[in-house]
Amino acid sequence: MAYIRHSSSSMQNIEREKAAKHINRHHSAFSSIKKVFKYSKGYHKYFYLTFLFDLINSVFELFIPIYLGKCINFIVSKGNVDFKNLTINVCLLIGFVILSQIANLLGSISINKFNYNATYKIRDMLFKKFNSLPLSFIDTASHGDLLSRMINDIDTMTDGFLESFASIISGIMTIVGTLIAMFILNVKLAIIITILTPLSLLFTLIIVKRAKKYYQSEVKIQGDMSGYLEEYIGGERVVKAFNHENDSINNFNKVNNKYLTVSKKAAFYGNLSNPITRFINGIVYGVVGLFGALEAIRGNISVGVISSFLSYANSFGRPFNEISENISDIQAAFAASSRVFSVLEQPDEISDVNNPDLIFDKGNITLQNVSFSYIPKVKLIDNLNLNVKAGQKIAIVGPTGCGKSTFINLLMRFYDVTGGSISVDGSDIRTVTRSSLRDKYGMVLQETWLFNASIKDNIAYGNPNVPLEEVIKAAKLAGVDEFIQKMPQKYDTIVSEGGSNLSQGEKQLLCIARIMLLKPPMLILDEATSNIDTRTEMKIQQAFNTIMQGRTSFIVAHRLSTITNADCILVMNKGNIIEQGTHLELLAKKGFYANLYNSQFEKN
Repeated sequence: MAYIRHSSSSMQNIEREKAAKHINRHHSAFSSIKKVFKYSKGYHKYFYLTFLFDLINSVFELFIPIYLGKCINFIVSKGNVDFKNLTINVCLLIGFVILSQIANLLGSISINKFNYNATYKIRDMLFKKFNSLPLSFIDTASHGDLLSRMINDIDTMTDGFLESFASIISGIMTIVGTLIAMFILNVKLAIIITILTPLSLLFTLIIVKRAKKYYQSEVKIQGDMSGYLEEYIGGERVVKAFNHENDSINNFNKVNNKYLTVSKKAAFYGNLSNPITRFINGIVYGVVGLFGALEAIRGNISVGVISSFLSYANSFGRPFNEISENISDIQAAFAASSRVFSVLEQPDEISDVNNPDLIFDKGNITLQNVSFSYIPKVKLIDNLNLNVKAGQKIAIVGPTGCGKSTFINLLMRFYDVTGGSISVDGSDIRTVTRSSLRDKYGMVLQETWLFNASIKDNIAYGNPNVPLEEVIKAAKLAGVDEFIQKMPQKYDTIVSEGGSNLSQGEKQLLCIARIMLLKPPMLILDEATSNIDTRTEMKIQQAFNTIMQGRTSFIVAHRLSTITNADCILVMNKGNIIEQGTHLELLAKKGFYANLYNSQFEKN
C-alpha cells in the first residue's frame, strides 16, 4: 500500500537533523565488529574454518625458511654436495610450499563465503527493517541516502571488516609463530627484528587517527550525493521545464567537489601508511642482512640461517604491511558501519503482534477528541470529533495544509493519534493489527505508484493470484482497457521503472483499476482523478459511484464539482472541521464552503 506524505517541511527538516545526529554517532571499532558478527549469525562456521586454514598455513610457512636454509647449507658446505639430503630437503621444501598454498586457498574460499553470506544477510535484514520502521522515519529521510546505505555502505562495511579482520588474525598467528622460530635460531637477530619492525605499527596508528574523520565525511557525502542524484533524476522534467540545468550542474559540482576533496585526503592518509611500513621493513631487512653477514664472518652463524632469518624478517613484517594496506578499507568500514547500524537500531513501529484482527461489521467510523501533530509544540489537528455511518460517502475539502491528507494518514494508521481515538465498528484501531485494518481500505492517491513489471501484475498487486479475466474486467471498469489493448503486448506489456513509459493519466487509471479489482469494503480517494481528462473522469466517477454503493468512502477533493453528491462534506481549516453537511446545506449557509465553491467560477 502506498503511503501519503504530509506537507510539513519544517517537521521533515527537524527530523532529518535528528537522524543526521543519530547517523554520525560514535561507534567503537570493537562494537562495530561485534555487531557485524551478531548480524551474520548462522555463517560463523566459515569464519572458524578460515581461522583453522590460516593456522595451518602459518605452521607450514614456518617450515619453509628452515628447509630453505638447510638446502643452502648443503649447497655451500665444504667438500662434496650431499645430493641425497639436498634432494630430501628440496622435496620437503616444495611439499610445505604446496600445502601452505592449499591451506591459503581454502582459507580464501572460507572467508569469501563468510563475507558474501554476511553481506546477503545484513542487506536482507536492512530491507526488512525498512518495512518495520514507522513511516515517519521513511518520510523524513533522504531516500537516496537510504539506498546508499543499503548498497554501498554494506559492501564497504563487510569488505573492510571481514576480509581485513581475517588478515589481522592470520597476521597475529604468523607473528607469534615467526617469533618462536627466530628466537630458536638466533636470539640476537630475533631481538633486532622484534624491536625495529613494530615501529611501522606505531606510525600506522598515528595515521589512522588522522584519517578517521575524513572517512566518516566521505561516506556521509556519498549518501548526500546519492540523495541528490535520486532527486534530480526523478524530477528531471521539472528541471528542464524551468531551465535549471545549469543550476543543477552547479549544485552537483558543489557536492562532487566536496566529495573529491574529502576522498583525496582520506586516500592520502589511507595510503600513506603502506610506504612508511615498507620503508621500515626495508631497513629491518638491511640491518638483519648486514648483522647476519658480520656474524657469519665470525663463524657464529651459517649462510643458511641468515637466509632463513631474512625470510622470517619478511614474514614478521608482512602482517604490518597488510594492516597498512587495509587501513583505508578498515577506516571506511568503521564509517559505513555506523550508518548501517543506525538504521538497524532504530526503534520499530509499535508492535501489534499480540493484537487481534479487526472484526469488521458494517464500516462505522468514529473519531473522538482526536489530536495530532507532526511537531510536538505545533498542533495540526485538535479535538476532532466525527461519526461516520456505514455506507456513507464523506468528502473532505479545505485549503492546502488544512489537514486533509493527515486525516487520511490517521485513518490508515500510517501515523498514530497523539490524543483521542479512532474506532472502526467500535474497535480502537490501535488495539487491532495494522494489516487487518488496511485490508479493509482501498486507496487511490494523487501520487501514483507502479513498479517494473507487467500491466497485469501492476493491476493485480493487491491480489496476485487473480485470473486475467478479472483483471480485464477491472480495467474496463476503470476505463483503462482501451489503451492497454493498443500496447505492443497488451496486458503483458512491461511498465518501466516508475511508469515513465506511461502518461500521468494512464498511470492513475491503472491505480484505479487496482482498486476496482480488490473491491474493498471501505474506500479512500485522495485526488484520485486529478490527472485524468474531464471526459474520462466522468466515466470513472460513474464507476466509483457503483463501487462506493454500500461502502464507507472518504474522498479528498480540490475540484468541488466532483463531490456535490456526497452524503456529508467536511470542511477543514487549520486541522479542525469548521463546517459539515450536504452540498446544498453548505451553500445555503453562505460560509467558508460556499466561498470556496463559488471561487471556482470567478473570472479573473
